[in-house]
Amino acid sequence: MKELTVTDKPRWFQTTAIDYPNSRPHIGTAFEKLGADVQARYRRMEGFDVFFLMGNDENTVKVSKRAAELGQDTQAYCDDMARQFREVWAALDISYDTFVQTSSERHKQCCRKFIQKVYDNGHIYKGSYEGWYCDGCEEFKSDKVRDENAGNCPVHKRPLTRRSEPCYLFRLSAFQDRLLAHYKENPDFIQPESRRNEMISLIETEGLRDINISRTGEDWGIRIPFDPEFTIYVWFDALLTYITGIGYGDDEATFRKHWPCDTHFIGKDITRFHCALWPAMLWAAGEEAPKKVFSHGFVNFEGKIGKSREEELRARGLDYLLEPMLIIQRFSAEAFRYYFMRECPYPSDGEISPERFMEVYNSELANNLGNLFSREMTITWKNFGGVFDGTAGQVPDPVVPGLNLELFVGEVREHIEACRYHLALQKIVQDFLTPTNQYLEANAPWKLVKTDKDAAKKVLFNAVQSLRIASILLKPFIPKSAETIYTSFNFPTPWAEVKYADATALKAQPDDLRVTAELVDGKVKPLFPRIG
Repeated sequence: MKELTVTDKPRWFQTTAIDYPNSRPHIGTAFEKLGADVQARYRRMEGFDVFFLMGNDENTVKVSKRAAELGQDTQAYCDDMARQFREVWAALDISYDTFVQTSSERHKQCCRKFIQKVYDNGHIYKGSYEGWYCDGCEEFKSDKVRDENAGNCPVHKRPLTRRSEPCYLFRLSAFQDRLLAHYKENPDFIQPESRRNEMISLIETEGLRDINISRTGEDWGIRIPFDPEFTIYVWFDALLTYITGIGYGDDEATFRKHWPCDTHFIGKDITRFHCALWPAMLWAAGEEAPKKVFSHGFVNFEGKIGKSREEELRARGLDYLLEPMLIIQRFSAEAFRYYFMRECPYPSDGEISPERFMEVYNSELANNLGNLFSREMTITWKNFGGVFDGTAGQVPDPVVPGLNLELFVGEVREHIEACRYHLALQKIVQDFLTPTNQYLEANAPWKLVKTDKDAAKKVLFNAVQSLRIASILLKPFIPKSAETIYTSFNFPTPWAEVKYADATALKAQPDDLRVTAELVDGKVKPLFPRIG
């Protein structure tokens, strides 16, 4: 069979929302990146040529104000915050391929080329804009939004201010019919479906207005090429990261290789920009719309959001839940990854509580997966020197009665591709890991070895295949722990090459199947030590 080269592989390009670096990453920001990372890792396993883009949104008033508050040069501040963001993403093992800073000179030049093209195509005109403005959101709000929120911004809960200014406007209204037709002809374009229905309803009831895409009187930002008195409004600049990061404006071949994007992962609060403004911008420049925008939910603390959450956490001595790095330091990156993908449904809102965090960690990671791995390794090493001799060519017996592995793995795969990560992990734990532990309990090889060593070896031989399968299925979620499990045995397929298809059947094993991990006094280092 011909081995696929990079050019033969199906392409997969995905992005996350780029973040304001006016503060360090929080758990909600990390939640988005984790969900995207699971998808990228899964697609690589399935043979895709993956390109995963992330970045920081730096050309904003909030960022320049924050730098001024700290007495720092704005660019130096942005560069340091980019370092801090990347530090967190590295700690969480986020496998991105490029990280774009919108303050980079390259991004600025490519943005100028894009806006010039849209202007030349007749979709930008000069006028004036007046409306209710929120400094926190850096956007104008409709009269309806203001009225519904007693004059305040619904996000920041602060009074909106009346603002009037000369500006350049993008003819967003001209794309209204095309957008509605696109939503209806491409039902997967906005996911989940609830967000798609919201967008259709919003446009059909309120319509789309032309949007202000410029600012005046600001030193920080990207100058508009056809009128340098103005800078580009943050959204018109920020969205372009998704194409400048893959070569738009100066590397046509790379851009054409990756575009259109397979999935933009974003928070539900910015759905409107990504599903209305963004495709309209692309069409105005003669480009294709992305294939999908996946709008995920938020992570709340015990049902509470906002500033009061921080105060309560600190009062209860739980302030470590405020920042990803603190959770990682207290527990581990793998525990962080597992909890958020298991407990917080990616398409909708989820919650974190210290009690539930420890409950999930202990029951599913320490007692279930970790205990299975530890028992298998310790008993095999202690009683058989870590070698399954006499099992060459044997196909393991199934340990989960009635489970069709091919159908089971197929269902897990469907959940992952639809970003239903919590359901994928639930299925792996409930339908596979828990029954495997029940199989060990029922057969008790630690007792059986005293009366029938061959029978005990057979039980362990069967159970080790469950570890092989589980490690493959868990690879996108907890990559380091999954690798530790898999590489503790000399399974024939190299870890870097395993695919979900390798988990769909029990297979005959090599002549020298054995434990290859280094044990201390016949014991393996715990994968997930219990916490209390």
